[in-house]
Amino acid sequence: MSGCNTQALHQDDIYNPPVYWGRHVVRQDETLYGIAWTYGRDYRELGSANGIGPPWTIRAGQVLRLDLRGSTQSGSSRAPAQTSRPAANTSARAPRAKPPAPTSTNTRKPAVTRKPDKSAPLAARTQTVASIPWRWPHSGTVIAGYSASGKVNKGVDIAGKAGDAVRAAADGSVVYAGNGLLGYGNLIIVNHNEHYLSAYAHNRKILVSEGEGVKAGQVIAELGGNGSERPMLHFEIRKNGNPVDPTHYLPPR
Repeated sequence: MSGCNTQALHQDDIYNPPVYWGRHVVRQDETLYGIAWTYGRDYRELGSANGIGPPWTIRAGQVLRLDLRGSTQSGSSRAPAQTSRPAANTSARAPRAKPPAPTSTNTRKPAVTRKPDKSAPLAARTQTVASIPWRWPHSGTVIAGYSASGKVNKGVDIAGKAGDAVRAAADGSVVYAGNGLLGYGNLIIVNHNEHYLSAYAHNRKILVSEGEGVKAGQVIAELGGNGSERPMLHFEIRKNGNPVDPTHYLPPR
């Protein structure tokens, strides 16, 4: 899938909702990280509910339960030939399980343990939060900020020129690189530790592969766009599967 318009990207109830009911049948080349991202879930929680542990390996045809009552049997089962469909396709008929109580991690500012040198160029500044030195993935103008209500935006949108370098915001490992997640176009997801992931959407070209280690500031993609707006990078940080405001982590501008 290619990118979609900005309005669709921000509509939380349409794209990437937190789903706690139904099931998902794994397709070829899908990863647990990408599936968890699609359903607004933490990959560790989803893996645990299905009896899956590190290195979080899944296989085509495997059935993942999306509720909180999964077991090791559900993690190793395969889809029945006539009844298995991804949960997203059966949302109108499936009952919702009560999700966990929402956390406040998306609004509470995390502690900064090392502040940036504001005399340095923005692209070279780092700020250490949650034991991770973060830096901006692109130094362009922020044209849309994080918002958890109203017109929802699970990250920030950063303007740039098509082909600009998109850089890793921190050291980590690429756990998703592709265009199979609706609303994100060419997407890269980087795992920084057991709690934090970052995502880089609407790239013109992906320059890294899944499983590849990356360093903060490394060029991982070429900036693109969502097809109907100016070229931009959509950037997200997620803590335990929940979107958080990236500006609480990135160095001040």
